[in-house]
Amino acid sequence: MVQIFSDRMLKTDSSFIAQVMRLTEAKDIISFAGGLPNPISFPVAEFQQSMNRVLQESGERVFQYSGTQGYLPLRQWIAERYKKRFDMDVTADDILITTGSQQGLDLMGKVLINKGDKVAVESPCYLAAIQTFSLFEPNFLPVSLEDDGLNLEELEAALSNDDVKLLYTVPNFQNPTGLTYSKEKREAIYEIIKKTNTILIEDDPYGELRYEGESLPYIAGGKSENSVLFGSFSKTLSPGMRIGYLCTPNKELMGHLIAAKQSSDLHTNVISQYAIYDYLVNNDYEKHISQITELYKKQCNAMIASMEKHLPEHVTFTKPEGGMFLWVDLGEGTSSVEVFNRAIENKVAFVPGDPFYTNVKGASTLRLNYTNSDPATIDEGIKRLASVLK
Repeated sequence: MVQIFSDRMLKTDSSFIAQVMRLTEAKDIISFAGGLPNPISFPVAEFQQSMNRVLQESGERVFQYSGTQGYLPLRQWIAERYKKRFDMDVTADDILITTGSQQGLDLMGKVLINKGDKVAVESPCYLAAIQTFSLFEPNFLPVSLEDDGLNLEELEAALSNDDVKLLYTVPNFQNPTGLTYSKEKREAIYEIIKKTNTILIEDDPYGELRYEGESLPYIAGGKSENSVLFGSFSKTLSPGMRIGYLCTPNKELMGHLIAAKQSSDLHTNVISQYAIYDYLVNNDYEKHISQITELYKKQCNAMIASMEKHLPEHVTFTKPEGGMFLWVDLGEGTSSVEVFNRAIENKVAFVPGDPFYTNVKGASTLRLNYTNSDPATIDEGIKRLASVLK
């Protein structure tokens, strides 16, 4: 009998996060599991005005097929923002609009990864990156994540033979840990990777959401042909509109990415692109971001305060300078998956550590999201978690 399903799908584990989300849909469960922006941050009224303008002024164009690379004015706006924030020499030709930055992961996999190719990733790593790259059946090389970024000795060893196709990083408020790479560590990583042909992905969906400190330069963005930056409007404006983008100066790579996107969806949603652009040119984006960061800082501080008050002393956790997550270590010998099962019975949810690793089972770590809960709910949820741990 012919095997109907592809080998790659049969070898791919079902998404643990999908299982988690199904369990946490119950209204009586306090969920710190998702990576959801707070809906009170969505500029609904402003987007209604933008949608009206777009339909009145560009109705026929936004209902028609469009170019694969994306709406030119939006790409120009993104390029100008890279220039403004990081003094990078970026043009609209270096920008590809994607259906969420998640599509960027899929396109990079299609363009670069053959079965058995080496792919270096942070450990722990964004679970959806592991899931997406796994479909292309690579050989993962996990590099330990320290408080200030990747372990340099492990990175140098992984890249020593110059046979690693790509290195995937989230340098700002990393998912899942909330950690940020230091300036010194970024410079050191660049010195290592510039000696290789490895493509460096710097996934930066959270970079705008800084509560403390100053923005830092990218590791290779603006300095290397083998640099790819991922960005998104999901965390600042609307995840539902699915507007992300990637930026690379590598013309050959961009050509292949455009061809891969044509075969995937032809182009990203046109109305969403127009609406996002209209919002950006008719509203104070910086003020909007500052309101979000003020909100998230309060929620982050509320979670940290509650954890310091209620959790056992042996439990440690990160204290992010921005973003949406913090990372908890329950201590050696404690499986966060087992704790998760007990926590669900106690009506509180999180994401256990296992799916964030390519080579670890029974992890003692877990991820908490604080952006989608008010301080009172956060405190009650941490109390429930604490009672399970005690």
